[in-house]
Formats: sequence, C-alpha cells, structure tokens
Amino acid sequence: MFFTLRTAFDRALTAFVILLLASLAVIVLMGVTYRKLGISMVWYDEVASIALAWLTYYGAALAALKRAHIGFPGLVNAMQPMLRVPVVLLGEVVVIGFFAVLAWYGFQVLVILEGDGMVSLPWVPTRLTQSVIPIGALLFILAQLFSLPELLAQARGAGVIDAEKQEMQKELERALQK
Repeated sequence: MFFTLRTAFDRALTAFVILLLASLAVIVLMGVTYRKLGISMVWYDEVASIALAWLTYYGAALAALKRAHIGFPGLVNAMQPMLRVPVVLLGEVVVIGFFAVLAWYGFQVLVILEGDGMVSLPWVPTRLTQSVIPIGALLFILAQLFSLPELLAQARGAGVIDAEKQEMQKELERALQK
C-alpha cells in the first residue's frame, strides 16, 4: 500500500512538473514571438513569472521525494552507526518543521489576498497564483515522509547514499535484471 501511494505520488508530481515546464516553455516562446511581431501580450511577464514559481515549488517537492536536494550524506556516514538515525531524524524534524511553518503562513497569506486579482488578468484571483506556497510546502512534507523509510534504512545500514549514486545504483539493478 505504502509503495503504491509513493509511486502514485511520484508519477502525479512528475507529470505535473513536466506539464508546468512545457507550459512555461510555450508561454515564453509565445511572448517572444508576439513581441517580435510587434503585438506584445500584456499578461506574458506576470504569467511566466508565476509559472516559474510554480515550477520551482513543485519541482522542489519532486526533488525531495528523490532525495536530490542538498544533503550531507558524507557527514552522516562519518558518524558512528548508532548516531546516524538520531541525526537523520533531527534533520527531518527541522526540514518538516520549516515547511510546516511555511504552509501555515502560506495559508495565512491566502486569507489576506482574498478578493485580489492579478494585475494583467484581473479575473484570475491572486489567491490561486499564490496557492503554490502552502500546497508546495505540504507536498514537500509528503515527499520527505514518503522517502523517510528508505533514508532510515540506509542510516541503519552501510550509510546514506546520495541521490546521484542511488539513481546510478537503481539503473544498474534494472540493467542486471534484464
């Protein structure tokens, strides 16, 4: 059950990040093309910057799920095995605590923005554009929790594997299974 939830979360988040990336590329290409044609779109700059922010938040959650953010596996691995798990758990508490605070204040911002609209597209609520803050923070927390069991298993075993080495190890395992 846990594995299928994590897999579904991974696939949905990956698909959404790809959609955001493709959308941002289309928006930027349209903006450049229309500007070169002399018929600039008034909404281009604002929508492109919002799309970039969304891509950043959702992409960060995807990176967290894959443990591809900046980490210190060498520092954890240099510790005695009995200290690794408490240090990893402390790090997780700090990260999850930070994103819980970010989600809380992100929701507070949405309350404050009630009734506001975008400058270039006033019919689009600012609350929609800024919803990425609390939603992205909650997705980051979920990603950390989904990847925590594997991280703890590594900390209990030979040591924490950084994301790049872990991806290479999975590719090797898949190649050997063929």
